[in-house]
Amino acid sequence: MEDEDLSYENLSRLVKSPDLLSRLLALRRDGGEKNVSFQWFGPIFLTFLKYANVLQRFYCSPIYTPLQPFYCRPIYPRFLLMDLDDSAFKLLCADNESIPCHDMDFKFFLDELQKLKMFFTIQNPLLIHYKVVKDGEIFIDFLFESIRELLSCHKDSTVLVSNQLEFLQKGLKFLLTFLFYPIPSYEKEQKKSIFTEIEAVFNEAGHFLHSFFFTVDHVTTSKMDLAIFGLLERIEIVLVKIKYYSIAVSSEVGIESPSEVSSSQDNSSPMVEEIVVGLEDTTTQIVSKLVEGPNYRQIISIVGMGGLGKTTLSKKIYNHSHVRYHFHKLSWCVVSQTYKRRKLLTDILSSVSNLNRDDISEIKDEEELAELLYRSLKGRRYLIVVDDLWEKEAWDDLKRLFPDDSNGSRVMFTSRLKNVASEISHVIIELPPLSQDESWNLLEQKVFKKECCPQELQDIGKQIAANCKGLPLLVVLMAGILSNMQKKESLWQQVAKSLSYYIFQKADDYIPTLKLSYIHLPDHLKPCFLCLSAFQEDEEIPIRKLLLLWIVEGFIEKREQKTLEDVAEEYLMELVNRSLLQVSKRRSDNGVKVCTLHDLVLDMCNKMVVEDENFLFQHQFLVSKNRLYMGRFQHVWISENISEAFSIVYNLEKIRILDSSNDNIVRLGFKIMPDLRYLEFSELEPSIGKIHNLEYLCLHYVNEVPTYLLNMPKLRHLRVNGKYNSGARFTKNSDSFRKNCLQTLGFVQIVDSEDKEILRCSPNLRTLKCESPDHYFPDLNFLSQLQSLTISRNLVEGDYSVVKFPMNIKKLSLFNIGLAWDKMSLIGILPNLEILKLEGRAFSEKNWDTKDDEFQKLKFLKLDSLDLEQWNSASYHFPVLERLVLRNCRYLEEIPSEFSYILTLQEIKVLYCGKNIETSALEIHQEQLDYGNTELDVTIHSF
Repeated sequence: MEDEDLSYENLSRLVKSPDLLSRLLALRRDGGEKNVSFQWFGPIFLTFLKYANVLQRFYCSPIYTPLQPFYCRPIYPRFLLMDLDDSAFKLLCADNESIPCHDMDFKFFLDELQKLKMFFTIQNPLLIHYKVVKDGEIFIDFLFESIRELLSCHKDSTVLVSNQLEFLQKGLKFLLTFLFYPIPSYEKEQKKSIFTEIEAVFNEAGHFLHSFFFTVDHVTTSKMDLAIFGLLERIEIVLVKIKYYSIAVSSEVGIESPSEVSSSQDNSSPMVEEIVVGLEDTTTQIVSKLVEGPNYRQIISIVGMGGLGKTTLSKKIYNHSHVRYHFHKLSWCVVSQTYKRRKLLTDILSSVSNLNRDDISEIKDEEELAELLYRSLKGRRYLIVVDDLWEKEAWDDLKRLFPDDSNGSRVMFTSRLKNVASEISHVIIELPPLSQDESWNLLEQKVFKKECCPQELQDIGKQIAANCKGLPLLVVLMAGILSNMQKKESLWQQVAKSLSYYIFQKADDYIPTLKLSYIHLPDHLKPCFLCLSAFQEDEEIPIRKLLLLWIVEGFIEKREQKTLEDVAEEYLMELVNRSLLQVSKRRSDNGVKVCTLHDLVLDMCNKMVVEDENFLFQHQFLVSKNRLYMGRFQHVWISENISEAFSIVYNLEKIRILDSSNDNIVRLGFKIMPDLRYLEFSELEPSIGKIHNLEYLCLHYVNEVPTYLLNMPKLRHLRVNGKYNSGARFTKNSDSFRKNCLQTLGFVQIVDSEDKEILRCSPNLRTLKCESPDHYFPDLNFLSQLQSLTISRNLVEGDYSVVKFPMNIKKLSLFNIGLAWDKMSLIGILPNLEILKLEGRAFSEKNWDTKDDEFQKLKFLKLDSLDLEQWNSASYHFPVLERLVLRNCRYLEEIPSEFSYILTLQEIKVLYCGKNIETSALEIHQEQLDYGNTELDVTIHSF
């Protein structure tokens, strides 16, 4: 008799068969009035009949009187079987010794009942490590025999039954290995929890057998469906747990993994020839999400730049033993740049069905292939890995072919495009670069295989690995160079010194891979990306400056109801999501503050600049602090004398961007650069006022802001820094003030009402940084467009009775203001406030009691160097708070305990605040974990 498929879905169909159901119903016991009529007679079942018949003969004529003790009341065999797991029955058996001696018949009955019970529960599994106990064997063999015979009752059914019974049997045998295989005594306690899990699984299987086929008059298929589903799920979960404990019994005793059953699955497995180093935490994280996640069909994406190892990692995960064991059907396919539907259907179908590629090629209709794929996956737990996805449209076409049967199926993508992944995935894993140690391990294994690196080469080898910047592709390329030269320190030193040269020599190996990311960029992003060639290797790129460069170059398109800055930030996030820019620092609102560019991406960017003649023609000149880009964007390094560098420029009137702190450039005069849009300079030069196209101006060491600067027609961003970090004063003269286009202004002094009137000429201000010395606190409520406001003072006592803040404020930073805490309500009621920074005695008192309906949108709160001692607050006072930063708050007793209930919290950072604050932060973290918030990070820096 052949073994058949025992998947939940197939067994569900099987038990709903009227023919089988009639046979199952015949298995009931009915108080001795009917003989037991089983449809199979295996050897273990015949043993069961022997004990059951003893009970049937013993109590076929019940006697009942109300005065009889419990153990003398009538007991039908069927009801006794029902009570096998009942607590009262367990107590009765435990009290066996207290039964009167003259009632030995009943004692005999209990002994026989215990023998019957061993058919449905495992007996002392933790004792079965050195000797096989027959009771345990009886139950297990009875279980196997019953399941096998249950399926054979309907072997002629049209239900699809193939190899899944063998899968289940191998899984159960895998469990049995742990029960019967000897283990060293020192490991016994360590493995105890595993055996407890196994015991629970088998007892649950016994309970299923007993409760559905031996104790009831009627079997309801809906309850049976649920029980079978739960049983099979429980077995699989325990198998995964066992493997997580790394108990490799299967290899010791020669038991096959269940995933080896299906040859079609083996054929679908990608060959993993690459050496996989590092990323253990990421691997564990993804494997856990694959095998332990929700029941619904979950989509998981691995994203990262080209060459970061996404494909290698996904192969490692695909071939992981837990994954191969967990899923019934597995398939690996590659989409790449061009989505070819038929090829993809063929790749997947050849893995998950019994059809080979020749059979599939004979099917001409793609829709027929699609239907075959759907039917092959229906009812099975599957994992489909789709490597190198570039377009969402491919998934839109495929997703209907992957059924969601709430059985834990998964689809996993790899992609460079985070924006694509975010549209289709439930879970996104951003692949980090290799650490320096991981890079060295990979390099060493690639160069020396299974041998160790000689001691004299280790230091220089680690230096070479570190210079690969965590990119596996580059590590492998360098390993190829080192493998083909003599293993001499002097030669490796030459490679380390000339690493850029060697990388350039290998450019043909990695540039095509990275170039794909550029080719797939939308047209509006390509010039923004090419503009990155203006930055140096390893340079941190301030996002504020980068966005302004794009704007003044004309790369940002205008959109209704959005500023150019907002659109530029959208462009930025597109490049980040495409893994072409790496975020290194974030703002308080979690936006991007600083980015970096991987060295290989920068190389590719420079090559694309050379190839894109249209870009070169339109954007020939960019002058920066220490370099000049011109012509074909080749680098001309500028030393001390920037004027000498300018002497080689033949067409200065085309310069749009000038970033320099060198005074010598003043000799050239700005009047010969009429198209200048962006200027960062050290001092104020009167001719700057003649640059009518200037949009961004940053001046260092300037104490006064002349009127003509505010009146420049196109200037939108003005940043000035006075000497000694003080604000610059407005020059007050007879010149008339006109309304201007300023959106950003800082760092300026506002000392009286006349300064306030000057600000009225800037109705479009969105960002203002100001200093308010002496006794004056500015009323800025008239700035209706203001979103970010920074005010600092010198702690001079003043009249704060008229303190008001613009109602549209989203970000507010106060330094040394010295307000009383009761004025906090003026801030708390701001309806759009998301970021609040209070630093350096911004408030002067020691107690802060928050109130209802305050800070309803606040996401970021920073308290720095305050004298605050007691802070009383409820969780609903900060309902959406995400980040809390406490710095130098040495007198604060604790963080309000109610913060444990703010489940939106993502970060608590405690910097130099003392033990009490550190302790309360850790307590909040633990309570948040208990509530299920695993996203909260706590960072503590102590004195």
